[in-house]
Amino acid sequence: MTAWRKIEREERDTLGEGALWSARDQALYWVDILAPALNRMTLADGTIRRWALDEPLGWVAEDLSGTLVGGFQSGFKRLVLEPFGVTAISDPEPDLPGNRMNDGKADRHGAIWCGTMDMAEEHARGSLYRLAPDGTCAVMDSDYMVPNGPAFSPCGRWLYHSDTARRTTYRFALDENGLPSGKEVFLKFEEGDGYPDGMTCDAEGYLWVAHWDGARISRFAPDGTLERTIPLPAQRITNIAFAGPDLDRMFVTSAATGLPDSAYDGALFEVDSGVRGVAAGVFAG
Repeated sequence: MTAWRKIEREERDTLGEGALWSARDQALYWVDILAPALNRMTLADGTIRRWALDEPLGWVAEDLSGTLVGGFQSGFKRLVLEPFGVTAISDPEPDLPGNRMNDGKADRHGAIWCGTMDMAEEHARGSLYRLAPDGTCAVMDSDYMVPNGPAFSPCGRWLYHSDTARRTTYRFALDENGLPSGKEVFLKFEEGDGYPDGMTCDAEGYLWVAHWDGARISRFAPDGTLERTIPLPAQRITNIAFAGPDLDRMFVTSAATGLPDSAYDGALFEVDSGVRGVAAGVFAG
């Protein structure tokens, strides 16, 4: 039995990323960074909508006011979809116009964590930021080529974050306030594994990682042991999210950039994972 199915739709994503399940909207959101565009699939009927954007968007998260917060090339912004509008919040890197945000999520404390990167992927000038509910934005780590993640363990003790270009996933210890310390290497991908891209934790505390140029997703135990892999027909797998009222449906994004036309690269997949996920955090700012 095939463990995956392709979601049929008219478009394919140049660089699908930033998958988010919205319990409020009963919908899966994900971005196409390079189109650029924002996608939404309503789970009840499978309807997909796509909004064209004026600049690259790396991720979206929900906020308490009923709108979305997004990580654009020019910084944090709020998005209202009906009618569509974008309002600036802040730009953490006004001195680095060649950078953009790549991946991000809200945590259980109502803060947003996200990474920035050099769009040309030539310099390690990316950082990991934390946007607090009060609007304070602080650098949590730096010297990234291509940041991906983050993911939070359901126990609240661990933050996972990758530098895709270096084939390395790191783990940080989190204190009771959700602040990090003790950065350590958690995973090292070999050449045949591709590169660690987007990731998420399931309810059992295992880490699921997308393999860019690895054509699969993998599940790792809290001690870093590989528990299983699920092959997929797209080469560049980018992000993973659990969805549905019971968080028992897994969706996986992929990218077509740099590849010839195909039926699968740039597609959205639903994967039979056999486990449940953890509810996404909501930005409290």
